[in-house]
Amino acid sequence: MDQGWKEFAEMTRMAAIAIRQCRPKLPIILGGISPIDAGFIDLLKSYGLLAYLDAVGVHGFPLDWNHWQINDWPKKLDEIRAVTDLPIWVTEVGVSTFGADEVQTFGIQRTSELLIGNADRVFWYSLLDLPMKWEATTRHKECEGSAYYRHFYMGLIREDRTPKPAIKYFNPEMGICQWFHFEDHRLDFAVEWLRKLGVRKLRTGISWADWERPNALQWFDRQMEALAEFDTTITLCFTPPSRGKASNCTSPPLCLDEFSRFAAEVVERYAGDPVNKSPVEPSLLVD
Repeated sequence: MDQGWKEFAEMTRMAAIAIRQCRPKLPIILGGISPIDAGFIDLLKSYGLLAYLDAVGVHGFPLDWNHWQINDWPKKLDEIRAVTDLPIWVTEVGVSTFGADEVQTFGIQRTSELLIGNADRVFWYSLLDLPMKWEATTRHKECEGSAYYRHFYMGLIREDRTPKPAIKYFNPEMGICQWFHFEDHRLDFAVEWLRKLGVRKLRTGISWADWERPNALQWFDRQMEALAEFDTTITLCFTPPSRGKASNCTSPPLCLDEFSRFAAEVVERYAGDPVNKSPVEPSLLVD
């Protein structure tokens, strides 16, 4: 297991170096960890990785998947602060309406109270429910039972485009984490709602696996142009199955430097370069 994490640390280090060569001042964030494990951060520090990063990300879903209570959020952040001086970004936090809308309403209010001002950035996951005809990106799919189906109800807006009660309590001091699938038909609708909610900080992804598709650049150009008005954190993730050690999108790549080249291509194209003239200063999350 340690060898695998050494390889992950080396891949991330190589990507960070490639990114710095393109954009020396671009903030680079460690992909959000879940569970929130200070020992894991300490391990990455022992490999020298944290010296190449500007912040660490954590994910927390205490009302859905985590084995700790929502009021433990300050304690969880303090555990990470005990092992690193880097800023902490809560890159995903959210509550499913799988059980009841009221749970999400309580959760968004309490999360705002506990995290705004206590973490450097907070991204609520998510704006939109995942369409039921799509798959959630998990390891065991339906074998996970209700834990799997909670993924489909994390949005503040239902699949039928009607808002849930919790949306009234969204605090725009938080950001939104919203993933867009390849050629996602919901993109313009999402942008309209981000504006309505007063969102300024957005986290989304550019998939390496999708980057290899036909017409990929046309889609990602459209996505990033639509999101240009927001302070966007771009998450780099998902190995092309043909380039992984295993044939799935969460596999380590066969060649670590291929991920670095992908990261550099994304930065050169979208991270505030002179060609695209992004009006905001983006950041990059290496996941």
